[in-house]
Amino acid sequence: MAPFTSQELRKGFASFATGVTVITCLDENDSHHGVTISSFNTVSLEPPLILWNLKKQSRLMPWVEVGKQHLIHVLERSQENLAMHFATVKHDQFIGIEHQLTQSGLTQIEHCIAYYECETVSVYDGGDHNIILAKVVSLKNYPEKEPLIFARSKFVGLDFAEVKTA
Repeated sequence: MAPFTSQELRKGFASFATGVTVITCLDENDSHHGVTISSFNTVSLEPPLILWNLKKQSRLMPWVEVGKQHLIHVLERSQENLAMHFATVKHDQFIGIEHQLTQSGLTQIEHCIAYYECETVSVYDGGDHNIILAKVVSLKNYPEKEPLIFARSKFVGLDFAEVKTA
């Protein structure tokens, strides 16, 4: 194996297909914020744990520290526009976005395929990112919907009719 540049590494990472999520959280003034994340992964069924990554410099980092709540939205195939919307920093991010508030006050974007309401249990150093380990406290799942997938720097879908089960 030869040395590589950061651009080559980025292209190599892009070959791994991943689902697309939006994380929503509240700041200290109960203002709502969201960010697109493709680094979501399951960890454990017992206890129910997931992990995701966030740039250390992200403005959201203080609001997802240990003990803070956040809502993970697994995007549906047609929600590319939402992924792009929350991929950039904006004020008033939820204007024009169909959403409602959960009982805990978090913003829930409509029409996603799954929702995981979580509480951060640990934050680990991960180079230029932090690794957020979170406990799932509630969930909603709509398995009949097709997920949005990101691979090779573009959005793709799956044709479940052609997917073979193990």
